[in-house]
Amino acid sequence: MGKYDTAKLRNLGVVAHGGAGKTSLVEAMLFCSGVTDRLGRVDDGSSLLDYQPEEIKRTSSIDASSCFLPWKEHELHILDSPGYANFLHDTRNCLRVVDGLLLVASAISGVKSQTQKMWEWGREYKLPAVAFVSKMDRERADFQKAVATMAEALSIRAVPLVLPIGAENEFSGLIDLITMQAYRFSEDASGGVEPVEIPGDLQEEAELQRIALVEAAAETDDVLMEKYLEEDNLSEADIRSGLRVATLSGEIVPVLCGSGPANRGVSFLLDVINLCLPSPADCPVPVGSVPESGDLAERQAAKDAPFSALVFKTISDPYTGKLNLLRVYSGTLESDSTTGNANRDCTERIGQLYKMVGKKQVAVDRAMPGEIVAVAKLKETVTGDTLCDRSQPLCFDFPEPLKPVISFALEALSKNDEDKIHASLQRLVEEDPTLQLVRDEETHELILSGMGQVHVEVTVEKLKRKFNVEVELKEPKVPYRETLRGSAKLQSKYKKQSGGRGQYADVWLEFSPLSRGEGFMFEDKIVGGAVPRQYIPAVEKGISEAARTGVLAGFPTVDFKVTLFDGSFHSVDSSEMAFKIAGSMGFKKGIEMASPVLLEPVMKMEITVPDECVGDVIGDMNSRRGKVLGMDPKAGNQQVNVMVPLAEVLKYSPELRSMTSDRGMFTMEFSHYEEVPAHLTNKLLAELKEAE
Repeated sequence: MGKYDTAKLRNLGVVAHGGAGKTSLVEAMLFCSGVTDRLGRVDDGSSLLDYQPEEIKRTSSIDASSCFLPWKEHELHILDSPGYANFLHDTRNCLRVVDGLLLVASAISGVKSQTQKMWEWGREYKLPAVAFVSKMDRERADFQKAVATMAEALSIRAVPLVLPIGAENEFSGLIDLITMQAYRFSEDASGGVEPVEIPGDLQEEAELQRIALVEAAAETDDVLMEKYLEEDNLSEADIRSGLRVATLSGEIVPVLCGSGPANRGVSFLLDVINLCLPSPADCPVPVGSVPESGDLAERQAAKDAPFSALVFKTISDPYTGKLNLLRVYSGTLESDSTTGNANRDCTERIGQLYKMVGKKQVAVDRAMPGEIVAVAKLKETVTGDTLCDRSQPLCFDFPEPLKPVISFALEALSKNDEDKIHASLQRLVEEDPTLQLVRDEETHELILSGMGQVHVEVTVEKLKRKFNVEVELKEPKVPYRETLRGSAKLQSKYKKQSGGRGQYADVWLEFSPLSRGEGFMFEDKIVGGAVPRQYIPAVEKGISEAARTGVLAGFPTVDFKVTLFDGSFHSVDSSEMAFKIAGSMGFKKGIEMASPVLLEPVMKMEITVPDECVGDVIGDMNSRRGKVLGMDPKAGNQQVNVMVPLAEVLKYSPELRSMTSDRGMFTMEFSHYEEVPAHLTNKLLAELKEAE
């Protein structure tokens, strides 16, 4: 770009549901601007941005990609984000560091619930947006319908700046409503246009749309409104000025259209991004908190201000190591320098800085406010950390990772893989904080949790490709619990004589149920030394250790109380071990006498679906023994709040996608344990025994 100029910089996130054509559009923008000499395509695997084998295989974005391009004295930094529900966590992190949005809507399907979710996140950060209706050259393309559905679904004022000439295979040009000039596209994918007359059948529609455009430009500026009312028109310069103000304030979303793969309408879009989206200087001053004191601190988007930047993505590579992507907010970051990490209270050595175009790294000497760059081999820095001047530290806020919704048990395919599996997965968890890896102490399984089945499957594919570790995915065991419904009193005597000193312990125990969630309680009611003080802890230990494997199916026993109220001992043969064994034996006998029952984990779910899918989802939840707690309207959808047993929703993610045509989303977290219904207990116990 030459000399750095904050006002000429744009950084934006590209958002839409999966399959809307985001990556193809960005590939066309790179080609149009001369960054690439060929038009990359997602469908044939030649895309610069979807370069990972897992993305090429699925022909869709899995990770956000960063790129930059020059356009008419401006420099654009673009984050092409995933659109499928399994990978939206990466999109949300990208939206934290951009200044504007490019919203892509399909001319065939409009916008879907994933786009609505992203739009909500964008609104949280008050990001202005420009929209592009893609796939205008495809069958069933309908520009006006796409604009109307976008406006309704996202509750925005969508203002077309162009009118398409034709649609489907007859999509041949555009009418620029600002200049009222029509253009015909060249036959090839060069992106060239030729000025032509406005077709007669579109003249009236173009004039109506231009009136709406001029009114939208005038409404946010009193001077322009007065001029418009007096002259009944505005100059092109006035319209552009009004459009910029109205877009930056969030009053309108300008809309363009075209086709990414055919490179049609893309140059018009680039012009409007320069015109309507903000530079770092147009954005609110970034605010962070000072470590320890918690005081708020501001940073000006100026190259001579104290340096600050937010790390929003980590890429892990077994050969080149770790690559951190960061957005500079203030000051200047130089290659081969040092800076502070305010979150870790440490110093980081900065090596070579890069700007990225997909996986291609372009070395740069420095990074200025608003620029998005990558740096390799930082020792302690992870996603969400703030790098800054050590003498003036501050931490920018960063979104908490989304909660995983599905879990699988991992089984290594070889002993060699078993040794490497944990360390290799930790590298991938560092790259993707929404992954969770835990060793279940109860079932001894290694559990990997993610945002959906595809998310976990992709992680397993990366594990094999990057670290040569192969694992098999299995449905995790449900962590059932056992408890008792009744009460029991009993004597538990342990007596062993085998020549020499024997073993003797005698305890009287009372078992009773506790409220759900109270765990295990032990009460000592011994009087008169019937059981000596030094042996009482051994009785409790014997019971608590035995409770780890209950009597029904070997699950931990919880929510019960044991009272030790009597017993006897032998002055020579009694010992701590004998009383521990007596306690353990008493537990098994007492639980069996006190009506043992099985408990199952119950999850709290929030399921967001389009209105027309609510009935299906509620019916499905009822069949899964779920209890619907209520519904809340949410951005054109309904949020169904449910309590449902975990055993019934272990693989809910693909089933919800199928039921809602990939428009449903859900979050899930543990709520409490509930008794398994009596009519299911015997069947469940038989299944558990068979699995064992």
